[in-house]
Amino acid sequence: MAQERSPRWSHRTANAVLVGAVVTISVLNSWIKGTNGLLGDAPVPLIATVSGLVAALLWWRRRWPGLVAVAIMIGFVVAFTPTPLAVAMYTVGTAYRRVRTLALYALAACAAAFLVLLTGRPSSGLRETVYFLSLVLGMLVLGQTVAIRRDLTAEAQAKAEGLEREQHLLVERAQVDERARIAREMHDIVAHRISNIVLTASALQVSPPARSAPDVARAAEDIRDEGHQALEELRDTLGILTPGRDRRQAPRAPQPDVSQLHRLVERATSRGQDARLEVNGHPEILPTPVQRAIYRIAQETLTNVAKHAPGATVTLAVDCRLDGVHINVVNGPPARPVADGLPSGGNGLIGLRERATLLGGTLTAGPHENGGFEVEVYLPPHPGAPRVGENHGTP
Repeated sequence: MAQERSPRWSHRTANAVLVGAVVTISVLNSWIKGTNGLLGDAPVPLIATVSGLVAALLWWRRRWPGLVAVAIMIGFVVAFTPTPLAVAMYTVGTAYRRVRTLALYALAACAAAFLVLLTGRPSSGLRETVYFLSLVLGMLVLGQTVAIRRDLTAEAQAKAEGLEREQHLLVERAQVDERARIAREMHDIVAHRISNIVLTASALQVSPPARSAPDVARAAEDIRDEGHQALEELRDTLGILTPGRDRRQAPRAPQPDVSQLHRLVERATSRGQDARLEVNGHPEILPTPVQRAIYRIAQETLTNVAKHAPGATVTLAVDCRLDGVHINVVNGPPARPVADGLPSGGNGLIGLRERATLLGGTLTAGPHENGGFEVEVYLPPHPGAPRVGENHGTP
């Protein structure tokens, strides 16, 4: 609250300093030089008091600039207060933009100056009146000049912000178009290839070799299921990339979570890996993004083990503690030779590290003492989520 009021109090303090300075100047001027106004023969203390009160009207010049200017013009005729009138005319110049309005105030100031000339002391001449009149009108012109410059600056700033917003929209539009192009490429190439794999696996599952060999039929079924899941996830990703797609046309596939870790390990075992899963705590109470990250990390690490250490023993440990989630994946040396020609982009660990970083976590990877490889991931507790180490009734 103090920070919000700071600019307001700073403005009021500056206003008070200015008004105080003008009041002081007006009082001293009336006390030393007297006055050329209607109060020319009045006692000096009365003239100084009236001059101070007229100058004090400047406190409200921002709220009612025209009314305060008229009141100070009257005070100028009565007690000859040129300094407050100059400040009031400057405020009028900054507050109004219409030429007709400014001309009316200028004529009023001229009329006040001539009234002072006619009703003032005999010693006051045209020369002194013209001097103060020039001062007052000059302040009006100065205020108008400052206001115009301020308007031009604001207009230039608004145009710059508009151009920046337009540039931002153009960049966003280019990004949307690029995502749409990537989505089309993925659909035309990747989805087509996966569909062929699913069809081939389905044909293999009902072929004579599969009927006579249950292992072949089971492997074909696994390939088909993996292909179906890959197609569903790919279509869901394409729906995110493609702009303007009606999501109601087809239900989105359920996002993977920690409840599917056992199935993930079972598939790794069916591919010949000695995979084991250890879960401590209650990961099912974690927010959906964290559960999805755990699943993707486990999926990628098990896939890397299958490619680079076929047949090796691999242990996937998910430990939910009060300080966050700790994921540890350790595999032994390969039990079979690594197959040649396996596709690998070399970005597996990079993608895992980016996924962990997005959630505020860390990832470390390197050789293990058993001759294999180890990946350790830490994900901090999600703000506002229940503590993952507490008992929530899950057996």
